[in-house]
Order: sequence, then C-alpha cells, then structure tokens
Amino acid sequence: MKHVLVTGATGFVAATTIPALQRAGWTVTGALWQPGDAAQLPPGCRSVVVGDIGPGTDWTAALAGVQAVVHLAARVHQDERGPAADAAHARVNTQGTATLAAAAARAGVTRFVYLSSVKAIGGASPRGRPWTEATPCSPPDAYGLSKLAAEQALAALGETAGLSWCALRPPLVYGPGVRANLDRLQRLILAGRWLPVGGVTNRRSLIFVGNLADLIVRVLERPDITGAFVVRDGEDLSTPELARRLGAALGRPARLLPVPVRVLETAARTAGRSRLVERLFGDLAVDDALLRSRLEWTPPFTVDEGCGRWRRRCAVVGRAKQYSTPRAFSRSRSRSCWPAPASPRAPCRAPNPAGSGRGPRAGTKGRGACRAGRPRRRRPSPARSGW
Repeated sequence: MKHVLVTGATGFVAATTIPALQRAGWTVTGALWQPGDAAQLPPGCRSVVVGDIGPGTDWTAALAGVQAVVHLAARVHQDERGPAADAAHARVNTQGTATLAAAAARAGVTRFVYLSSVKAIGGASPRGRPWTEATPCSPPDAYGLSKLAAEQALAALGETAGLSWCALRPPLVYGPGVRANLDRLQRLILAGRWLPVGGVTNRRSLIFVGNLADLIVRVLERPDITGAFVVRDGEDLSTPELARRLGAALGRPARLLPVPVRVLETAARTAGRSRLVERLFGDLAVDDALLRSRLEWTPPFTVDEGCGRWRRRCAVVGRAKQYSTPRAFSRSRSRSCWPAPASPRAPCRAPNPAGSGRGPRAGTKGRGACRAGRPRRRRPSPARSGW
C-alpha cells in the first residue's frame, strides 16, 4: 500500500492535494500542529500531531510506515521584516525542511516532494524574459532565501543519503480558499468597487491549485525526476486581465479605471507600500517547458475553469462578501428591498390641545400632526425596510 505523509495538511494547497493523492491510490497521513486540527482534514485522511516545525521536531512516529513525503508546510508571512522574522523563516522553512528530509532518509522514505516558491529565484522577472530553471537565483527577501536554502539542503541530502527529491517553484496560486491579495481582489470585484489598474500591462504567471495538486501527484510518482522546477498554468495574464477573468467567473464584471501606472506607483510609495507596486504592476513570468516535457504533463484546468471553481466557493459564502463591512451590506440590502411592507401600527391620538406641552398645537398640520382616528403615515426607515 502506498503511504504518504503530508505536512501543512490543513492549509490551502493541502485541501486540494490530499483528495488528489487519495484518488491516485495513496493512503494519506496529515501532520498537524495540534490535535484539534484533525477536524479540518478531508475524509479518510489519517492524522499525526508533530507540533511546531523546526530543527527540534521529532518525526519518528509520523514517518513510521511511510514511503513518501509531500512537504507543504511553510512560514509564508512575507511582509514581516526584521531579525526576528528572518530567523523565524530560517527556522521553519530551512531548518525544519532539512530536519524532516534527514529523518525521512533515515526512515527509508523513497520520495520527497517539496513545495518551494518562485521567490527562491527572485522578485520580478525582466520584461519579455521569463524565468527558467537555468535562471540565477537572487531571492528578494528572507522568505525567498529560506526556500532556496531548503532546496540546497535537499540537494545535499540527495547526494549524501540518496534521497530522491523534487522541489516545485509555483508563482501565485489561486483557487478555493485562497487568502491575502487574491481574496481582497475578489471581494472588491464582488462589491462593485472601481479598480485603478486598467492601465497596467504587466505579465504574471499563475497556477490554479487544482493544477498544482495534479502536478504534485505526478511528480511524486516519478522518482527519476529530481531538482527544482518552475510551474504555471500555461497562460500568463496581466493584473487587469486577471480581474476581468475573475469578474466574468463571478458574474460581476470588474470595473477598471485606466489610471497611469506612474501615478499608482507614486501613490503606493508615498503610502509606504512599495512592495505592493512590484506585486501589482511588475512582471513575474516563468517558462515551465522543461518539467512539462519530462512529465508529458498538460494542466487539467484552464485559467477560466480555475476561476469558475473559485467562483463556486465564493458563492457558498453568500452575498455578504460583496461588501467590505457588515454595515455596508445592511445598507445595500435596505436599498434593494425598498419599499418594504408597512408594519401595522396603532392609530395615533388626536392632536393635543394648545398649551399642553406635547405635540403640535391643536388644529395645525405641523410636523408630526395627524388626523384623529387615522394611523400616522411614516416614511419607512432604510435601516428597517429590509433585512
């Protein structure tokens, strides 16, 4: 029986990868941080608690009876800076990976697949020159450095311990359950907000999580393929084109403003968001022809199909995700339900006599006055007219 250990088993990528492994005939054990996380695993997935991942993690029990490892767990908070954040990236991503790989080699594991990142190569690719496996690596931050160092540790173990390993370097991964910038993008599109990216002409490689999961399964079953490889869907998109594709899948066309890129760059730098400029407006393209030819692999999902599956996940959340705050959602529902059925009210009293100190003077039709014996007609309040 084929038995694989998957780390990061409750994460975004694992939610699609574990079922794909099960469909391919693998028995899957998910490595967890704490016992309560077992409820988040897909049906039929075993679990083992390993605690924090780092140089001191004990993998003995988790690797018992395992033939392969898919290492998805990582520290991915790329916006954190400073010595403490750099040390945390190195402890989890580099030392934690090296410790797991060494334990796997001692336990007789025959295949190790590592989910690295395109950040191990760099931050932005030159215009018209996509990165390949031959591109010299120059990571832009501690996260990329930690991923590259982990790949180097795997290569060393491959030479000394004979461990068959493969590292995948995906660019931006999208699909059901994605967070961070892509989640914000789909929320803004659903809310009908104007996006000032209509003038952006960059090219960025992406990969749908379903394609990545399929690729992990294929690579896992090919121990003859070793090294680090870039991966992608096969179609590079600009930022506005991605918004249009996602909007079409969501059934809510993206509203784009053609603001000059220089204006956006100046505004972002003024606000202290220089790194956001690179992510939204810069190029990051890769050429995965090498791995495709060796695997004879074609992505099972196109970009539009991937966005469609992402749309179905968004639809489950409900219409409240169309608005940035619950109050905005309440106001929208009030407007959409206008006018609301008038609730029955008790007839108001006759106008009070003059000088009583309550209500308007008798005989007048001032504000708040009404005729005796007839219910007072009020304009329905927007806050009460709907949900």
